[in-house]
Amino acid sequence: MTIIEPTATQPAVLAETADGPLVLGPEQVEEIGRLLDELRDRLTADLGQRDREYIYSIIKAQRGFELAGRGLLFLGFLPPCWLAGVAALSISKILDNMEIGHNVMHGQYDWMREPGLNSRVFEWDTVCPADQWKHSHNFVHHTYTNIHGRDRDIGYGILRIDESQEWKPYYLGNPLYAFALMMLFEWGVMLHDLEFDNIVRGERSWGDVKRLLRGQFRKAGKQVLKDYVVFPLLSGPMFVSTLAGNVAANLVRNVWAYTIIFCGHFPSGVQTFTEEETADETRGEWYVRQMLGSANITGSRLFHIFSGNLSHQIEHHLFPDLPANRYPEIAPEVRALCEKYGLPYHTGPLRKQIGEVWGKIFRLALPPSLVPSKSGPGVIVRRKRESSEADG
Repeated sequence: MTIIEPTATQPAVLAETADGPLVLGPEQVEEIGRLLDELRDRLTADLGQRDREYIYSIIKAQRGFELAGRGLLFLGFLPPCWLAGVAALSISKILDNMEIGHNVMHGQYDWMREPGLNSRVFEWDTVCPADQWKHSHNFVHHTYTNIHGRDRDIGYGILRIDESQEWKPYYLGNPLYAFALMMLFEWGVMLHDLEFDNIVRGERSWGDVKRLLRGQFRKAGKQVLKDYVVFPLLSGPMFVSTLAGNVAANLVRNVWAYTIIFCGHFPSGVQTFTEEETADETRGEWYVRQMLGSANITGSRLFHIFSGNLSHQIEHHLFPDLPANRYPEIAPEVRALCEKYGLPYHTGPLRKQIGEVWGKIFRLALPPSLVPSKSGPGVIVRRKRESSEADG
């Protein structure tokens, strides 16, 4: 593990105010960027057979669970078989969406030159078309992570999830909106790129989203036909129990995906940013923003696989296009780097992270006059541009 020692003229933390925030100078920020670039180069050079075997093993397992799940639901008249079928199909959908779909569509396995794992053509087992997800998630969210006005994952257009969002009476329903989004998460992901809130406000017309709607209709239609018509019909007299099993499996996948995704950016202490302070960002500043704006979840190796290794959200946001199975390996190095420079490394068990998320959802439903403010950055980044202006 490579760790850079701070020099006498370059302390790890330049200042700490009475309120707690650490102040990180531009030299430290650029050094962090250089070290992370080195880590990326080292990881990229090491990709190979081990990564191939890993993703092939996950695909094999996913297909096995789907086959088992579909088969067991044909015996759905026996309650244990129905429950086992739902469990197997749920696992299959979770693996497909999280460890395979999400990561393949980030381009993590494009280097393999395997047509079935190419990010440009891959489709997943959910209602959201891959091309629309790659725009709303890969481009918008990963480029503008936690920047107000740019990253639409801050509240998804319906929630108040950060104190910087102006409170309105509409947000009294914050917990209800969050619960509905959790239960219908795949549909929420599908609609994300429409920017429905902007359509309501008249800032985007229906004409602007015709192409998106056509794509959603095609993809969602295929998914609905597969899960709610074809497979139930194939099971003959077990139509209703197979239909119920498919609904249950999709529900389990939705709740799990929502939980993992929300724990990646919304626990306490994760920072958000303004467009002004992130303008003309250097690569080092971009890296630091990704670390301050993300949070990890601790757990077993199996837990990490089922989360698509998004339990290593910090490492994912640093290197979104590198195979996620490598994130656990580099996490100690990234954490050591954060500690070296005084940066927080947000992590904790699932119960803690999701508890903080739901606590925030309930708290921010109320007007600021009724709940104490917890706003304020944990780290103040003195950016290179600001430093140059000050010197001038």
